[in-house]
Amino acid sequence: LSLSSLYLHLNLDFSLPVCLLCRNNIIYSNVCCVYVCVHRFDYQELLHNSSFCLVPRGRRLGSFRFLEALQAACIPVLLSNGWELPFSEVIDWSKAAIIGDERLLLQVPSITRSVGSDRILALRQQTQFLWDAYFSSVTKIVLTTLEIIHDRIQTHMSRSRLMWNSLPGGLYALPEFSSDLTLFPFYYSTLGKSPSQEFTAVIQAVTPLQSQQQPIFKLILAVAKSKFCAQILVLWNCEKPPPPRNKWPSITTPFSIIEGKRKTMSGRFFPHQAIITDAVLSLDEDSVLSTNEVDFAFIVWQSFPDRIVGYPARSHYWDSGKGRWGYTSKWTNEYSMVLTGAAFYHRYYHHLYTYYLPTSLLSMVDQLANCEDILMNFLISAVTKLPPIKVTQKKQYKETMMQQGSKASRWADPDHFAQRQSCMNSFTSWFGFMPLLHSQLRLDPVLFKDQVSILRKKYRDIERL
Repeated sequence: LSLSSLYLHLNLDFSLPVCLLCRNNIIYSNVCCVYVCVHRFDYQELLHNSSFCLVPRGRRLGSFRFLEALQAACIPVLLSNGWELPFSEVIDWSKAAIIGDERLLLQVPSITRSVGSDRILALRQQTQFLWDAYFSSVTKIVLTTLEIIHDRIQTHMSRSRLMWNSLPGGLYALPEFSSDLTLFPFYYSTLGKSPSQEFTAVIQAVTPLQSQQQPIFKLILAVAKSKFCAQILVLWNCEKPPPPRNKWPSITTPFSIIEGKRKTMSGRFFPHQAIITDAVLSLDEDSVLSTNEVDFAFIVWQSFPDRIVGYPARSHYWDSGKGRWGYTSKWTNEYSMVLTGAAFYHRYYHHLYTYYLPTSLLSMVDQLANCEDILMNFLISAVTKLPPIKVTQKKQYKETMMQQGSKASRWADPDHFAQRQSCMNSFTSWFGFMPLLHSQLRLDPVLFKDQVSILRKKYRDIERL
């Protein structure tokens, strides 16, 4: 049927902004309504307000209407018999589109009306996921193509269809790490897997040990007392060699020092084989945490294994005067980053940080000796599409950092702050969007500040910190 004869058969009223066919605000773009009303109504607005979009056969193998529909979260109704959909080798299009028969056009209205509201929502959500994961840029299209070829060649470590068809998508679920779904934090809830019951503490050490009164000694003792701590690793990034084992605190928790060629800021996120637990507690050498704070943060992380969970929070904002993103450390009720100086996250993000991010960003971080914590927040928020989780407010953290030695004093250094501002915009440029999301959620222990007996509180010393 030609377009004109299709209109005649459907008895369309061209004067209406919505076709008689398109009941309940269901609009078929490019064939009926949009073709007629494009001069009276905004085309993009119609697409975004539509539930279904007709995608007829194009002049070539594909159709630009298909990508337009995906971008607008409009469910494509495909009318092109024999058309091989893009990346159909790995993408299950039945979860995002309706496949029609171009020989039976008059059945389209009844097909779409039979789709329930719950399935409409699921289909639209899937179109948004597929667009964002694989089609939103030429770079993603090329990378997806290369990764599919990689899976064809390395069949023994290829990604499953679940990885390709659920968040965060195949580009983030790198098979070099594993092809076992239970090892990726974002599939825990899907598989009903329980998070790790222990964690590995990784402490970044950059200053020589001169006294047993240094913060790192107190930190090691506090972390070692945690009943969840499986081991403590010190990443020795100081020019001087590390002291012998007998100079370090005497603890029963397994303790080891890692030193070598990776004396860089990005080296703290290298996927060392010595890390045997899923959960990683990343710490700066001058972090100030009690055992109770460590335990509580780990308990919270077990409920959010795909996110950063920790204490020191920061935020971003849009500076309209300068036309760029800004970085702030002001204490407010809103945050978008949790710094890795005292935070839990899944060890898979070490692998993703090291092997997914471009060397240009890692080199910039190493050259500045700054911003690696911001970059890790960017990465995890880009993967999860969720903000980090902040636990119990720790106002002394900032004050303590300002009072300590030369490394801590850089927080008050204007150049250090300016570098972090610049990093935010460089990272945003590479990701192609601002992945950080604001949150006002803060998790505290039950009875944290309540005026009840201290014996009723599980984490008794947190309120005194």
